[in-house]
Amino acid sequence: QVQLVESGGGLVQAGGSLRLSCAASGRTFSTYATGWFRQAPGKEREWVAAISWSSGSTYYADSVKGRFTTSRDNAKNTVYLQMNSPKTEETAVYYCAARTTYYSGTYYYSAPLSYDYWGQGTQVTVSS
Repeated sequence: QVQLVESGGGLVQAGGSLRLSCAASGRTFSTYATGWFRQAPGKEREWVAAISWSSGSTYYADSVKGRFTTSRDNAKNTVYLQMNSPKTEETAVYYCAARTTYYSGTYYYSAPLSYDYWGQGTQVTVSS
């Protein structure tokens, strides 16, 4: 079992910055990747970014590339999502998720069903 707790959400102005954290506990050594997803009211869950725990490689949705950065701190078992210049339409509940199964190919970083554990989510509201 892996437990995930997100923090750092809140109100941010468009064009500002915000950093989300995802603290993992439990069998964290079994984690291959951590992904970030978001879900706005009335919309489907959307993949935002992911990071490989072994290589540190990062992957981003086109919509956030160049503005958001995900990173990890192995010693703290924590993954971060740095959100720079967020847009009002990116208001959503942001979730982190852990994948404990190895899949070959980058597709699986963006596939919600490939993740086994999810945090409770943290609300991010971007104001104009």
